[in-house]
Amino acid sequence: MKFLLLTLVLQVSVSEAVPLATLQENDVEFANKYLINFYGHKVEETPMIKMKVKSNLIEEKLQEMQQFFGLNITGQLDASTLQMMHTPRCGVPDVQQFSTFPRRPVWRTHSITYRINNYTPDMKQKDVDYAIQKAFQVWSNVTPLKFRKIDAGEADIMILFAYGAHGDYSAFDGRGGIIAHAFGPGSGIQGDAHFDEAEMWTINSRGTNLFLVAVHEFGHSLGLGHSNDPKAIMFPTYRYIDPSTFRLSADDIRGIQSLYDDKYWLISNLRPQPNYPKSIHSLGFPDSVKKIDAAVYNPLISKTYFFVDDQYWRYDERRRSMDPTYPKLISKNFQGIGPKIDAAFYFKRHYYFFQGATQFEYDVVHHRVTKRLKSNSWFGC
Repeated sequence: MKFLLLTLVLQVSVSEAVPLATLQENDVEFANKYLINFYGHKVEETPMIKMKVKSNLIEEKLQEMQQFFGLNITGQLDASTLQMMHTPRCGVPDVQQFSTFPRRPVWRTHSITYRINNYTPDMKQKDVDYAIQKAFQVWSNVTPLKFRKIDAGEADIMILFAYGAHGDYSAFDGRGGIIAHAFGPGSGIQGDAHFDEAEMWTINSRGTNLFLVAVHEFGHSLGLGHSNDPKAIMFPTYRYIDPSTFRLSADDIRGIQSLYDDKYWLISNLRPQPNYPKSIHSLGFPDSVKKIDAAVYNPLISKTYFFVDDQYWRYDERRRSMDPTYPKLISKNFQGIGPKIDAAFYFKRHYYFFQGATQFEYDVVHHRVTKRLKSNSWFGC
């Protein structure tokens, strides 16, 4: 009874947009389910006296969907809205204009494992491996994240090809419609990515390109929600792009980098300064540098040292540019330190370098380690 009432209401709301003679009953029901699945539309028993209220609610949901996709905001089920609803898409709900999942879940480690639980028969196994690896590389190219494939046990991101109901309360619906879905970072099923085996998965423009869909779904696995920018890979619907020329949009990059930082802030007297954060690349780092492990300023020479993995750069604060001939190896130029450090600060002509539970007091004049201490020694414990 409730679907009959909702159908009547929806027909009332669309009567001026699409002639009822051309509107199929299954289209109306499909639109209802679409709003329920992706825009939080609530299905309730609706007395006839409340039809007007329900009609307004449906109109609001249609407007919300139309606004997200950049359609004419009519609040009615017009032809362009129906066409968008029937476009193959991701199964993750559209969350208005948010670029990340609610509460911004992220992976707490930058080393993430993945496992391909099973393979689609549509493609050679080596082609699936390559498409998945390249999809992860798209995100590692713009973040500090590293992805490693394992072949047994539980990985952070489990990858599955499945038909219909497959144990996560989000059944696939056959070819077309929902082609894949994924879950945000976390334990258990969180982070996992599922692909509808009913699709014809390919490495090219025929069928559904696995690489492109995997890039989108792994965006969800890393914490991104849907984007309303049609140029973004995180736009909800599928469209083919030549994988050899594919690049993340500016919106995709801003979204993922807001979760896994390549920016820096300026703090003075414990107060964040205006016009920050800024990209670390504005300091002169090459694109290969995705994050900085530690930084320390030497007031004696007005230089700031930046430590990245086993190397360091030196920045001239007067000239506002990186010094030439850098980077250099930490262990070669800071005797007794390295190969990698976690944090650093300057105090009374000494650097203090932190490596795990240990810190090293380093004389900046004589260039040598003078003390080895516990990292928590400054707290008197």
